Amino acid sequence: MSPSSVSHLIANLEKRLGIRLLARSTRSVSLTQAGEAFLARVRPALAEITEAIEGVHELRDRPAGLIRLNASTWGADRLLPIVAGFMAEYPDIRIDLVTEGRLVDIIAEGFDAGLRLGTIAPQDMIALSLGIEEALVVVGAPGYLDARGIPQTPGDLLAHECIRARLPSGIIMAWEFGKGGRVANVDVAGRLILGNTDLAAKAAAASLGLAYVERREAETFLADGRLVQVLADWTPPFEGEALYYPRQRHPSAAFRAFIDYVKAWKAARQVGFTSSPV
Repeated sequence: MSPSSVSHLIANLEKRLGIRLLARSTRSVSLTQAGEAFLARVRPALAEITEAIEGVHELRDRPAGLIRLNASTWGADRLLPIVAGFMAEYPDIRIDLVTEGRLVDIIAEGFDAGLRLGTIAPQDMIALSLGIEEALVVVGAPGYLDARGIPQTPGDLLAHECIRARLPSGIIMAWEFGKGGRVANVDVAGRLILGNTDLAAKAAAASLGLAYVERREAETFLADGRLVQVLADWTPPFEGEALYYPRQRHPSAAFRAFIDYVKAWKAARQVGFTSSPV
């Protein structure tokens, strides 16, 4: 349904009720106090209607309906091959995959599941790892390293210009290292702070300093020589993205099918198969 259609329906509802439910301005739309009270009263009924619709769908031979997913840009890149295989198996299911940097409240914003690094997925939800290892690496341009030297230990980074990144939570990303059971957290310094980690590798390639990024973000630059990895023995791989979702008494048939498919895909990948697991 288009935004204009939704706006028209709400306007008709307001006219029927004789009260404004939304406060509108040229820049934003928000609920009025009456709108919040109305939504609180009708939300349980809407949930029951949704559950009833899903119950009817389950009477069909194959699951159908819409699954809404929220992922980071890189997470969506990992998820897309799974989604492609799943949609081929279930032609009556639609996927709405939204990508953004911030960590959203998937329940409040109407998503069935989110996909983020397992280390930042909400702890009060079920987490299903995709089983794909990732690695954070420190990289720099050859020209920068020639001028400033190559760090041999994490502590050496204190003498370098480091490109820092701000996480969706607003916190500056920590530079964490591990080797042989030893752990080092370095509070690096640098004049450049980026709000998007995707830009850090590009900034490092422009000789603006050292960057601490996911390896996949730097792969193209490493392959063509624009970046060089340093401190490789201090940056071991770790478990990557996890699909997370709330505990539900009655998840939709479509969502159950999706979770089962992801589990089967992960199991097939672990034994060396990469084709559709179903």
